[in-house]
Amino acid sequence: MPTLERLDETAHRKSLLGEFLSTRRAQLKTADVDLPDYGDRRRVPGLRREELAQLACVSVAYYIRLEQGLSFNASPQVLDAPATALRLDDAERHHLHTLSGESRRRRRRRLHAERVGPAVRQLVGAFGDSPVVVVGRRSDVLAWNPAGHALIAGHLAPDSPDQGSTRPSTARLIILDPDAGQPVKTG
Repeated sequence: MPTLERLDETAHRKSLLGEFLSTRRAQLKTADVDLPDYGDRRRVPGLRREELAQLACVSVAYYIRLEQGLSFNASPQVLDAPATALRLDDAERHHLHTLSGESRRRRRRRLHAERVGPAVRQLVGAFGDSPVVVVGRRSDVLAWNPAGHALIAGHLAPDSPDQGSTRPSTARLIILDPDAGQPVKTG
């Protein structure tokens, strides 16, 4: 359960996030980003929220929520869109991600490498000639039996699921690998 101090810290970061975004938005002029300028009738210095949302390719409502600190769980990719539109340098971009709490969430969510235990390996082996492919949470192949290997990616090394750096991904195999699913050529 969140403590009062943690809630205060979160509220303060939300406030700082909104302040940072609005300050940076106020520093950009329409001429800086090749938008038409309609004269002296602007009520705000710099870009309007609508203009920045258009440049960032996000909805106006979403950008407003982000600037008000109401969309506090924005992904790094979503944060990069306004960062690019605001022309933030690397330090400012890092500061934006820090204010959003993204770096803290990333540390907390670090997942351990997936492995297949002996019991699962025994189960895979028990299927005999039926193809078996064990897929992890990110579509990586964690294990396969000879029939599963031949069916999915016979052109790869049979022990490739055991190698973390070369572990095949079913998504990549299906979409990008022209040899996936092709019959294995023997002798």
